[in-house]
Amino acid sequence: MGRSSELWSYAEIARHINVQAESVRNYRRHGLLPAPDVLDAGGHPRWYPDTIKAWARNRPRHR
Repeated sequence: MGRSSELWSYAEIARHINVQAESVRNYRRHGLLPAPDVLDAGGHPRWYPDTIKAWARNRPRHR
């Protein structure tokens, strides 16, 4: 399992799947991103890398 202390924001997810952070925000808005694993102290969503890696492996490829 990955390091449980590491959490990814929209920016890290965007880097992982090679899109802009705004695209990741849109994915979440449209229900295409997994639910956040935690909300940080400021209420921002954060995900464990393993959550996003599993989602990215299974997400449909874009044209």
